[in-house]
Amino acid sequence: MKRLALLLALTPLLLAAATPPEQETEHVVKDGETLGGVAERAKVPRILIIETNRLEEPYALRAGQKLIIPRTRSHTVKAGDTGFSVAYDYGVAWPDIAIANGLDPAAALAPGQKLLIPTMISAAPATSAAAPAPKPVATPAAAEAAAETPAATRLAWPLAGPVRRGFTARKAGNDYHEGLDITVPDGTAVRASAVGKVAFAGQGPAQYGQMVVIDHGGGLATAYAFLSRVTVKEGEEVRQGERVGLSGHTGRARGPELHYEVRRNDRPIDPAPLLPKR
Repeated sequence: MKRLALLLALTPLLLAAATPPEQETEHVVKDGETLGGVAERAKVPRILIIETNRLEEPYALRAGQKLIIPRTRSHTVKAGDTGFSVAYDYGVAWPDIAIANGLDPAAALAPGQKLLIPTMISAAPATSAAAPAPKPVATPAAAEAAAETPAATRLAWPLAGPVRRGFTARKAGNDYHEGLDITVPDGTAVRASAVGKVAFAGQGPAQYGQMVVIDHGGGLATAYAFLSRVTVKEGEEVRQGERVGLSGHTGRARGPELHYEVRRNDRPIDPAPLLPKR
């Protein structure tokens, strides 16, 4: 009887130990564990764990804390499946599923095709069939902007996609462009490039359409325009990688795309030197 009671008491521990970290869907934090360590062992991006569990900075964990580990799922296409039906079944927007699989959202599905169903689209650029972004031309102003930006506030791409049009500084007689136009399907999650406070959220000037402006402090701000929907409110604090809106083609967009700007002391600067190379 004593042996049986001991086995019953140990059963939860044995079951937990039997699940490899890379397969866990729930993790009980052990003494001394960090968020980075949990994410690395689970093989899940840190930002997904942060957003799923609504963790707050500085993201310190406590022993015994339960974390939901978001996992992606897979779907094998059956005859008659469409992007809409797959999205409806899993509750994930079809543009996000298409991006995760490097597909054209308008393309037909083939029976037997395997699809990755994302829990969430990461802010980091993903490998896809998208054409590489054009290489930016270095300018003194861009170099100055990068030098003035502390490493802690280096920016992340707001979403993955090819850059249709790059930054062109204002000069007498030239056709300037004060940001990047990134081509993506309507409804793609747009994410904050760095921690900050929402300075504006809503209908902007006619050329920008629906937009969000985030103040990152130190005179640095980022703007996200042509949105179909704004998902944050003015005055709200946001984390890097947190969703601030959904892409669209409002304002003077040429099609489904995001217009992205970086400003230093209200002066537009080239975002390229502040973003990771891809």
